[in-house]
Amino acid sequence: MIDAPSPNQNDRALPLTMLVLHYTGMETGQAALDRLRDPAAKVSAHYVLEEDGRLLKLVEEHRRAWHAGVSFWRGLTDLNSASIGIEIVNGGHDFGLPDFPEAQMQALIPLCQGIIARHNIAPHNIVGHSDIAPTRKQDPGERFDWQRLAGEGIGLWPTPAEAPPEESFFDDLAHIGYGLDLANKTDIITAFQRRYSPQNLSGKADAQTRALAHTLAQMIPSP
Repeated sequence: MIDAPSPNQNDRALPLTMLVLHYTGMETGQAALDRLRDPAAKVSAHYVLEEDGRLLKLVEEHRRAWHAGVSFWRGLTDLNSASIGIEIVNGGHDFGLPDFPEAQMQALIPLCQGIIARHNIAPHNIVGHSDIAPTRKQDPGERFDWQRLAGEGIGLWPTPAEAPPEESFFDDLAHIGYGLDLANKTDIITAFQRRYSPQNLSGKADAQTRALAHTLAQMIPSP
């Protein structure tokens, strides 16, 4: 691990209960690192994970990094105070949404597992930036292998059963954690699909999407 301190940090105001995964969305890892350490940019993350698996630490885990922005999850809005943020170097949608290299994924898994163990983070509180800010963000994107992470104990992965009626779909999404009152519902559906049904980004509540959401909601305890 390489120390690369960022000045963009402050005290937490909430208990640490979440892990948020991002892509950097810039042309190079160095460009992203420069921005995350620039006081004028007012953004940061706890970690930056390079494509070759090199890990840089910008902010200590007990401190509040500035990565989530305007966001919502399961009733919380100051997600910077409640979470650890990992920036995964990837050009993102603006640069063709490259695949995530194997060396990077192999480094990400133990990093996440360690964070989860140290802070007792529940599986349903491991999210992507697009989950918590669906009207603004698309990262880490539909090419990110959430299913693989779930198989390593990082997050949840639903197996669809029978689709429930359409009228219960948004209840399921709200129970999962999405902020229905704060975002366009099409954007929320697309964010859900981007993570759990990446081959289908229709933004529509089709039967498969409803079935996935219902199964996932049943895996999550009530707040």
